[in-house]
Amino acid sequence: MSQDTRQPSADPQNTQKNGGQPRPQRVPWHRRIGRKVQAIPLSTKLVTCIIVLLTIGTIGISFSIRTLVGNYLLQKTDTQLVNQAQMIFNSMDSLDSTTSEDGRSLVNTYYVEVRDSEYKRTGAGSVPMLREGVVSEPSLPSDGSIDGVTLGEPFTTQAVVHVTTSRVPDHAIMQAAQSPWRVVALPWSEKTKTGQVKDSGVVFIGLSLSDQIDTSNTLTRFCAMVGIAVVLIGAILGTIVVQSTLAPLKRIEKTAAKIAAGDLSQRVPDLPENTEVGSLSMSLNTMLTRIEESFHAQEETTEKMKRFVSDASHELRTPLAAIHGYAELYKMQRDMPGALERADESIEHIEASSARMTVLVEDLLSLARLDEGRGIDITQQVKLTSVVNDAADDLHALDPDRGITCGQVVLQAGSDMEHPSRLAFQPGTMPDITLTGDASRLRQVVTNIVGNIHRYTPADSPVEVSMGVLPASISPESLSRMPSNEQSLHHFIEAIEVGQSMQVGMNYAIVRFSDHGPGVPADARSKIFERFYTADPSRARQKGGTGLGMAIAQSVVKAHHGFICASGSDGTGLTLTVVLPVAPVEPRPLAQTSDERKVDKRGRRPKKTMMQTCKKA
Repeated sequence: MSQDTRQPSADPQNTQKNGGQPRPQRVPWHRRIGRKVQAIPLSTKLVTCIIVLLTIGTIGISFSIRTLVGNYLLQKTDTQLVNQAQMIFNSMDSLDSTTSEDGRSLVNTYYVEVRDSEYKRTGAGSVPMLREGVVSEPSLPSDGSIDGVTLGEPFTTQAVVHVTTSRVPDHAIMQAAQSPWRVVALPWSEKTKTGQVKDSGVVFIGLSLSDQIDTSNTLTRFCAMVGIAVVLIGAILGTIVVQSTLAPLKRIEKTAAKIAAGDLSQRVPDLPENTEVGSLSMSLNTMLTRIEESFHAQEETTEKMKRFVSDASHELRTPLAAIHGYAELYKMQRDMPGALERADESIEHIEASSARMTVLVEDLLSLARLDEGRGIDITQQVKLTSVVNDAADDLHALDPDRGITCGQVVLQAGSDMEHPSRLAFQPGTMPDITLTGDASRLRQVVTNIVGNIHRYTPADSPVEVSMGVLPASISPESLSRMPSNEQSLHHFIEAIEVGQSMQVGMNYAIVRFSDHGPGVPADARSKIFERFYTADPSRARQKGGTGLGMAIAQSVVKAHHGFICASGSDGTGLTLTVVLPVAPVEPRPLAQTSDERKVDKRGRRPKKTMMQTCKKA
């Protein structure tokens, strides 16, 4: 069953009203409100939330206090009415007789009304009078009924106010007179002449709640004033705290703007790491450092690539120009006398240039394969000692007058800070070293080093070739990422010191070739591994060098997770150090004690006592 993929067409009426364009859909109101809320700054939101929470809390606390105090006062009033009802009823006659000159009752607190057994008023009772002739009475059930009033249970009723004078009473007096009453109805009994007790009626005793209401109102006003003060102080303090807390975020924002403008050296100010902003600052600084390093690495790689393309073009253009020039020279001179001899000379030059170009192209292809991770197999078992011995024999065959000394690489301990530990040459037999790698590529590395010694050093200058295996507390991955300079070599020597003392890390094969020729300046030693770099280009072309030998050697060594660098030899000359991983360091076996070597007649070792074990520990 196919689905209908047709879209609903726009309303033609709406299309006509909007000039042929469909009317845009209306955004729901909650989304519009959400967008407006999101547009509010964070500091404003936080301060607003603080004010709202303080206001709600203050109102809630004030309402709770008013309710609790009101209930407490009402309970006290009920207790007072019930406990003092008998006393008020017995002194009812005295309450009516004690009046002042202006007609105000001296005891104007309680209202008393007596009704007979048929709930009709008897006229007995007491009505308190306020100032200025204001009389306040509770609103009770009509005469002759009790209207559902439960005896002994206090109830609240409204006030009935009468003004007995022609003067306008004061507002405060009228407000007090209009306050509700708390009334309790109690049974009234009398003794007959015969001594029997009979029910005579009901007595209503009331007490105005004006004092309680005044107390609650006063407490409410006080809570309101305190609440307003709390909200204002909280808003001020909240604003200060929010602004101070968000100040680092604003600095982060300004730093990000500078970084976006192109200044990658900017960093976020450091803050305590136990805070959220401090943790964010640390993470951002770490990220910015990596971004800056990646950016500079990319720039350096781009620059190297540009320089590489330029140098490669130049190096390839030179033999091509020579081939083209000698070919034209041959054409020009082939009809002239002695053309055969000149033709042989031109062919020799063409052959030499093509051979140089062939070597150059092969080196470029080799570097390209190494950069792509192709053309190398590091799973073979390589006898490194044989490779180095063959290279030494090749150098002796090329320069029979050169003195070549073989030996071992040892770590010479330093005497002080100015004379740190270093790798040294010790004459003797080179150790047998076997490792996992690519035999042909490692042979190429050694051959390139020997070729440089042959080309750039005098034929009679001595050379020391040494090998050794030393442990170092550094992983092959970290070692291969180190730059090819003498500072990295010092770090590796420090790792050797730690590895020898702790017997941890990886065993590394170290191969050193030390010559005593003119050498390379200290600031240019790390550049010999750059592609097409030669200290003396004219001599390099004279000697047949392409400037890619050390670059290939570095790529091969790094593909083996190793390290190569150039440093100065003792006296004059250059030392090339190649470091290749062999195998992890095996832990030292525990020394066997004399007790463990003892055995009894049955071939068993004696059991240790607790004291012996503790002494050994």
